[in-house]
Amino acid sequence: MAIDYSAEIANLRATYKSILDVSDLDNLRSEVAELTEEASAPSFWDDSDTAQKVSAKLSHKQGTLEKLERFGERIDDAELLIEMSEDEADADSLAEAERDIAKLKAQLAELEISTLLSGEYDERAAVVTVRSGAGGDDATDWAQMLTRMYIRWAERRGYNVQELDTSYAEGAGVKSATIQINAPYAYGTLSVEAGTHRLVRISPFDNQGRRQTSFAAVEVVPLIEKTDHIDIDENDLRIDVYRSSGPGGQSVNTTDSAVRITHVPTGVVVSMQNEKSQIQNREAAMRVLQSRLLELKRREEAAQKKELAGDIKASWGDQMRSYVTHPYQMVKDLRTGYEVNNPQAVFDGDLDGLIEAGIRWRKQQENAED
Repeated sequence: MAIDYSAEIANLRATYKSILDVSDLDNLRSEVAELTEEASAPSFWDDSDTAQKVSAKLSHKQGTLEKLERFGERIDDAELLIEMSEDEADADSLAEAERDIAKLKAQLAELEISTLLSGEYDERAAVVTVRSGAGGDDATDWAQMLTRMYIRWAERRGYNVQELDTSYAEGAGVKSATIQINAPYAYGTLSVEAGTHRLVRISPFDNQGRRQTSFAAVEVVPLIEKTDHIDIDENDLRIDVYRSSGPGGQSVNTTDSAVRITHVPTGVVVSMQNEKSQIQNREAAMRVLQSRLLELKRREEAAQKKELAGDIKASWGDQMRSYVTHPYQMVKDLRTGYEVNNPQAVFDGDLDGLIEAGIRWRKQQENAED
């Protein structure tokens, strides 16, 4: 069947225009300029962790901006090649043009996905936890397979992966595993993977070769930055001084050297009377106050991450994707209907099609709710 090149070009232009309509190019240019200025500061690499994150973010945004700005020219170039090839009846050039169109479609699809990642936490790195469900060795082996799948997916994209925690099962596989994927938009991209994943296969642990269904739960949360210091506004503090007391309320000091500091916004109270002077007690109390506020912040972040992750159970009824290797070969996302007939490729990290379908599905759900 002959390809309607004019229609293909028109479709590319329509999709490109729809992406530009939702992309704030002026804001993106401003962000690139600010990050470039930050990265050029003489002290930029004094904090290597922050510098690496800024560099990765700058690289990602620069790449996106360049693609958005130049894509129209690339469509024009493809159209010109088609016109010249048709005029000269050059079959080889037409074949090249066809390959170019296919490549442009794929790249445009990636751009489209990036415009859909606009959530509050989407830009952040991702922390992925896989937990095995009921099912003995088959379930724990499945949890390990899923963990490997996400590591392979990240490695294929050149992302840095840290293995944070692994609880190994007594037999095969893992009870749970947590990995951190450090890349811009890793959370926004992988967040659609959260849910229960179901595997149907001939059990390698059953000496009778029977079919086994296993479940594992995947949790994806954004990386919340660790803070090793809390800035405290002096206006938020109420400081009281009093005389140190010993057993039975006996005064052990004739001066008001003891200090009680109340952090008014949180209600956290710290008292200190072990040091000899009021200045020393105040300094010690501030150190303890900072520690307590830091711990409070961490607890709030943990509660926030739990809320974002949701309550995911590895069981029947709430699975979001099925992986089947027997009696047929198929991976099917139950939300989007997207299917792949090569489970092994998916296990080896070929997840992009499933993830992109999930992101589009999520956006449709959000639009339906608005």
